[in-house]
Amino acid sequence: MTELMATQAVHEKQGDTQDKLQVRVAIAGATGFAGQELIRLLCRHPNVTITAATGSQATSTPRKLPALSRIWDGTVVPLDAAALAADAVFLALPEAASAELAPSLLASGLRVIDLSGAFRLRDDRQRARFYPATASLPAGVAYGLTEFELAAIESAALLSNPGCYPTASLLALLPLQRAGLLQPGADIVIDAKSGISGAGKAATERTHFSENHGSVAAYNPFGHRHTPEMEQALGQPVTFVPHLVPLDRGILCSIYAHLVPGTTAAAVSQAFERAYADAPFVRITGDALPEIKHVAHTNFCDLGWRVDEASRRVFVVSVIDNLVKGAAGQAIQNFNVMYGFDQRAGLL
Repeated sequence: MTELMATQAVHEKQGDTQDKLQVRVAIAGATGFAGQELIRLLCRHPNVTITAATGSQATSTPRKLPALSRIWDGTVVPLDAAALAADAVFLALPEAASAELAPSLLASGLRVIDLSGAFRLRDDRQRARFYPATASLPAGVAYGLTEFELAAIESAALLSNPGCYPTASLLALLPLQRAGLLQPGADIVIDAKSGISGAGKAATERTHFSENHGSVAAYNPFGHRHTPEMEQALGQPVTFVPHLVPLDRGILCSIYAHLVPGTTAAAVSQAFERAYADAPFVRITGDALPEIKHVAHTNFCDLGWRVDEASRRVFVVSVIDNLVKGAAGQAIQNFNVMYGFDQRAGLL
């Protein structure tokens, strides 16, 4: 038991309130898009003290973050496990770096929230294909789709934050799947559009301004690493095709699926209403289809849908901010569940 856990237990015995508990937090990979978003949001969290922020490499040059001036005026230091002295550590690192660093942090008694894909896939063969640096999953890992994994998240030592595309897609599909409304074995088509920040901060030809501006491009059909993550959660095949669009941030998923015979539009609406009746960050809009601008810079996922009862088809639109609900915001939402805080802390 860590010092923080012992302190928390004493507080609970004394009837103390969680709003007095301060958690020491460190961020590894703080110079990337998701890492800077983590710092920005954690600085306004009433229960968080940021103890350290590191770059993504041991050879990183110490630097300030001008965009966060007067929000967080600390210095980002080179990546070093010893620098991550805290109660909880957020890893906003490449998969290989997370796979190497997380086990040592867990062995030191820290709780880890990983934003990479290193620990998302349970199947050894799939993980070897898409995340080869992760030979095995550490004990105590939980998949952090907050709205559907609360019990596992609460006790997790290692929290694997979902990918941005799977977050948007699974929030749209799991209510229907768990209500038994999706046709078993039928293909699900996910046509997804993402802003450029989803590709990460390292510049490539694909993300070069002159290549991306004024264009839309599909990429990696049938072979994207987020496909097995979605199929793992749904238990049936999906056809997933992502597209890069000239936006700073945001994801819109257009999803097409077949319903079991006899499914009505009212049954679909009821499935979404039941699934998200107590979910603070999912807003259902019915047949008013949402847009990216409705969720930009927020931790909300907005869901709208249409049903064609004659052909037994459902069309769902899901929108999120890829850097918030698709990365840093959901990671903090999961952190809040892990420590017993209000899910909305630091996010509204």
